[in-house]
Amino acid sequence: MSAVHSSSSHAAVAGNGAVALSIENLQAWYGESHILHNVNLSVHTGEVVTLLGRNGAGRTTTMRAIMGLTGARQGSIKIGGVETIALPTYKIAHHGVGYCPEERGIFSSLSTEENLLLPPSLSMTEKGMSVEEIYDMFPNLKERRNSQGTRLSGGEQQMLAVARILRTGARLLLLDEISEGLAPVIVQALARMITTLKSKGYTIVMVEQNFRFAAPLADRFYVMEHGQIVESFASSQLEEKMPVLNALLGV
Repeated sequence: MSAVHSSSSHAAVAGNGAVALSIENLQAWYGESHILHNVNLSVHTGEVVTLLGRNGAGRTTTMRAIMGLTGARQGSIKIGGVETIALPTYKIAHHGVGYCPEERGIFSSLSTEENLLLPPSLSMTEKGMSVEEIYDMFPNLKERRNSQGTRLSGGEQQMLAVARILRTGARLLLLDEISEGLAPVIVQALARMITTLKSKGYTIVMVEQNFRFAAPLADRFYVMEHGQIVESFASSQLEEKMPVLNALLGV
């Protein structure tokens, strides 16, 4: 298995855009458990990058480590060139990062619109999307704007979870298994959302089990196994990498 870590390969793949996220030699622990071992990856501004791997490979832990939500962390995590490894979670968010975890965290007693009105603007430089812009992107949420969080379908809750992040002004989005368990029509809507956000210059890092969903959307892929990056390639190399992916993921 080849581990492709050199920054020159990233630059060649991703063009000359600024680096939105750079991770070097990242180690992370939950208590005594050493989960991440020297993770290296970089994501350029405006890219969609997908982390692939089996359950337990360390993909969600990587997302959580970026946000400071694991135990101890060592190494380097730079967001927009700023070192954040020693910062608490709320300060990391202020650097324009939004994390959408698997559990969504919708306020069930509030309506859709109340959920959208809650998030503060985190970024000092970026204004978040207006509620009207959100409704343009997610017509379902507009239709359900007065519905309680508990009344929304799983897909609508997922849209709302992403929409709340967009309200904060975050430009780097960490999306964890957003398509899981959702109807195909909703998965298609989420794919359109990611394409739209990319066209608006957002940078997206996705953890996905649903390879069919992730493959057409991503510019580049990293494959994780046992808390390490074991493979890294561009979307143009996807076909030639399929035998490796079959071996690693059983896709």
